[in-house]
Amino acid sequence: MTNTKELSVEEKLRAIYDLQLIDTRIDEIRNVRGELPLEVEDLEDEVAGLTTRSEKLKTDLEVIEDQIKAKKNAIDEHKESIKKYTKQQETVRNNREFNSLTKEVEFQELEIQLAEKQIKEMKATIEHKKEVISQSKERLELKSNHLKHKKAELEDILSETAKEETFLTDKSAEYRATIEDRLLAAYDRIRSSVRNGLAVVSIERGASAGSFFTIPPQTQVEIASRKKIITDEHSGRILVDSSLAEEEKEKMENLFSSF
Repeated sequence: MTNTKELSVEEKLRAIYDLQLIDTRIDEIRNVRGELPLEVEDLEDEVAGLTTRSEKLKTDLEVIEDQIKAKKNAIDEHKESIKKYTKQQETVRNNREFNSLTKEVEFQELEIQLAEKQIKEMKATIEHKKEVISQSKERLELKSNHLKHKKAELEDILSETAKEETFLTDKSAEYRATIEDRLLAAYDRIRSSVRNGLAVVSIERGASAGSFFTIPPQTQVEIASRKKIITDEHSGRILVDSSLAEEEKEKMENLFSSF
């Protein structure tokens, strides 16, 4: 980026401090939202997961019920076979045929016993799955209600702050466009490395704001002269004098209140 106008050091200090005030206001707005967007996202994922699980459990139930029907149909077929083989035993011509039919009857009876055992097991599985479905339904309702509440809370916050945040974000971009690349890079680097996002601070009671380290008197004089950009040797933050800070705060407050 190439700026069309070369700013004086004082103009650079005012611009970078204004940018800091705007970005701090944006931070405050976003802090109001806090972890709420992530909470909503996590709840949405959880509700989707529970919904998918419930649907799968219901599908499993349908499959098992179909299997039970198939087993019952198989039992009916085995019973019909037993009737058929028993009837045939009445017309056999020798013991070998009779014994062969007897084995067929016994085999069909064993198949019936096995099918009945499997039906019993599948019915127990159905009861267990119904209990799990009931628990999942309760949990899904609970999480869905929680999600509804959190979404409403987030929407309220967004409706109150969205326009202001957009306005401030645009202003931040405007101010960034007036600041030279090297100074802007330093600002971004410092801002990203400190917890409160303050890359530019004023002198308060002989120390940089938020710091317990005293700024030497000679350095304070240099900062007040606004002839060069000076950073705090302890925190690395860009320093501005309190008078400049107050002037820019008042200007930015007017900007914020005009929205």
